[in-house]
Amino acid sequence: MEQNKDFLGTEPIGKLLFRLAVPTVIAQLINMLYNIVDRIYIGHMPGDGSLALTGVGVCLPIILIVSAFAALVSSGGAPRASIFMGKNDMDAAEKTLGGCFTLQVVISAVLTVILLIWNRPLLLAFGASSNTIDYATRYMRIYAVGTVFVQLTLGMNAFITAQGNAKIGMLTVLIGAVCNIVLDPVFIFLCRMGVQGAALATILSQGISCVWCVSFLRGKKTLLRLRPANMRLTPSVVLPCVALGLATFVMQSSESVISVCFNASLLKYGGDIAVGAMTICTSVMQFAMMPMQGLSQGAQPISSFNFGAGNADRVKGTFRLLLTCCVTFSTALWLGMMLLPRAFASIFTSDAALIDFAVGAIRIYCAGIFVFGIQIACQMTFVSLGNAPCSVIVAVVRKFVLLLPLIYIMPRLVSDQTMGVYLAEPVADVTAVTFTTILFFFQFRKAMKKLEEEQDS
Repeated sequence: MEQNKDFLGTEPIGKLLFRLAVPTVIAQLINMLYNIVDRIYIGHMPGDGSLALTGVGVCLPIILIVSAFAALVSSGGAPRASIFMGKNDMDAAEKTLGGCFTLQVVISAVLTVILLIWNRPLLLAFGASSNTIDYATRYMRIYAVGTVFVQLTLGMNAFITAQGNAKIGMLTVLIGAVCNIVLDPVFIFLCRMGVQGAALATILSQGISCVWCVSFLRGKKTLLRLRPANMRLTPSVVLPCVALGLATFVMQSSESVISVCFNASLLKYGGDIAVGAMTICTSVMQFAMMPMQGLSQGAQPISSFNFGAGNADRVKGTFRLLLTCCVTFSTALWLGMMLLPRAFASIFTSDAALIDFAVGAIRIYCAGIFVFGIQIACQMTFVSLGNAPCSVIVAVVRKFVLLLPLIYIMPRLVSDQTMGVYLAEPVADVTAVTFTTILFFFQFRKAMKKLEEEQDS
């Protein structure tokens, strides 16, 4: 077991990142299919497909909140577990795993009650119109029942990846995604359940993934085992995890707030078709973000383990390689969005009017994505090194200081007010990346200098 654990500190970084990142990138792409496959099938429903797609798109902010609460616990807990492994403190690592498991169960129960009781007013607040609210509530009532599966699958899978088991983490997601792809057309079309069928397919698939994930962490092949004795809500264990995970939580949960603002502004200036195009734009952006997040998750165990072990050179090498990969990917994807927006839009709908509108929206909304690889690499490295304050700062600046005001400012500065709303995204991205780069330069150099001094002492 020691030999398995220590490979994070001994194998060549390039080979190791490839070994860990490829499965996590695949897992992120597969994970994206949970919601995107739903939208593809729903968007092609005969008759009311476009309105149904818009209705399910309005559910996205709430789905993001559920995922964000999973990240609040796991995205801080998993790096801390890796750091403890680097320090050879397996007992503390397993207590972190157990405490995070229990906390996620508690959070799931609270979220389920809230979503079952108040789903309609929440959806109306998040941009549903009189034409789309019925579709949105039908989807959300069923999805809410599976909240615990979503929480535990996303949360516990992070601990599988954190110990270097990237392939197992990929399988966790793959199993659920395959089930979802198979069940979606069965429930939506054969059983004629429409959007309710899409939601049912999703939660059943997440349930299967959850069973697989927890079973692995209770088995003999895992380095960190989920033990009943460690499933305690000890403040000294779970609170540092929540503090470190706050950055990812802000980044993901703020998407729901941002979606509300985007949908409200777009409904005002462009109507339902503009909100429908936003659903397509956010789906395309997910396609852009997931692989970069997968790369970062693959790099996280390497950075965290070696930071805990005091190996500054390997931490630096990991960041340089991660940055190169993220920037290369974001630039290539940006070219695809600019050159082939119609191809991306056509994936989600067959409505010619919506496709024509979405082409221009995609080009504007994704215009700044080529620099976003820098943001992801820096922000996730902050988390990997346990730097909670800086990781929170960069998340808050991009979302609340920049993007939120720009949603309302940009339509006043351009002649096409609807497209002005979409323009807020690239303006915020470029500005945020500039800020993050400057902060990271000073903070990372400071952290590495301190680590080198500890090595020499």
